[in-house]
Amino acid sequence: MTRIGYAAGAFDLFHVGHLNLLRHARRHCDVLIAGVVSDEMLLEVKGTSTVIPTAERAEIVSGCRFVDDVHVETVPDKLDTWREVRFTHFFKGDDWRGTPKGIALERRFAEVGVEIVYFPYTAHTSSTRLRTALDALSTPREALI
Repeated sequence: MTRIGYAAGAFDLFHVGHLNLLRHARRHCDVLIAGVVSDEMLLEVKGTSTVIPTAERAEIVSGCRFVDDVHVETVPDKLDTWREVRFTHFFKGDDWRGTPKGIALERRFAEVGVEIVYFPYTAHTSSTRLRTALDALSTPREALI
């Protein structure tokens, strides 16, 4: 049976944590599909805006040698995404393991035969940290005094 992997994320301000997720995911499947969450979904679900627009983020991720295909997510429910893509394995950072959201996702995916595989979360680098650093750099020095 072909193992179809799915690794989802905003992939905004693409960094080594994103690369690590995709690299690890590729080792655990025959085909890797990267889910790029659309600008609209990120705003709706997380209340955050992206720096890089959806189409450009999808193009960046598709250029990664570990990725076979890209799916732009336009629905908030991962089970709806599964119905569109039909992956067998879902890859997630281990910061989700044991959390209420992670447990609920595991339960829902188990019902349709999808295995969740966790990988180490790259804690020292995140898009949020990068945004914070960029904001600090763009703040005029006078405003900091």
